Amino acid sequence: MPRTHTPLQTSDISSFARALSRELKQSHALNLRLPGHVELLNMLARAAGHRNFQSLKAQPPAAASAPVAAAPAAPSDAVAKALRQFDAQGRITRWPHKFSVQRLMLWGLWMRFDGKRRYREREVNQILNAWHLFGDHCLLRRELIEMEMLARSDGGAEYRKLPCRPGEEAMALMRALRERA
Repeated sequence: MPRTHTPLQTSDISSFARALSRELKQSHALNLRLPGHVELLNMLARAAGHRNFQSLKAQPPAAASAPVAAAPAAPSDAVAKALRQFDAQGRITRWPHKFSVQRLMLWGLWMRFDGKRRYREREVNQILNAWHLFGDHCLLRRELIEMEMLARSDGGAEYRKLPCRPGEEAMALMRALRERA
């Protein structure tokens, strides 16, 4: 049987790699073996945004050469849980019990501070009070300092935002909060 070339294009190689990795992990967890040839073809096609390999092959040549837009990644469970703790204006409505959700929610407060400014404690409290509704700015200030997102001087007179590198989940949360504003 002659080989036919089927072009596979994706607009974002990073999301393609993540989707393929996720499929491979699921396959291995369910079957405890490497996927077969046809299974692997289907995984590659799905990672590029197609239903399966047959739907990729069935595309007309003009459509096959056009890049396929990757489906937007659904927020993780932790991001979804954290977003439920914010109201429509982006204010925290309650402090959750789960530690991982708490840590993720702090990024929503961290982004409200200007990295080039020094703050007095009163100013930090005002910002925190503006962005939460459950009435415990001391808890939030303490958590931001413990997570090394804010630094304070020895006497507590001066605070500053520390440069931090948020992870993927934190970035997704901050994007969603910016969209609400």
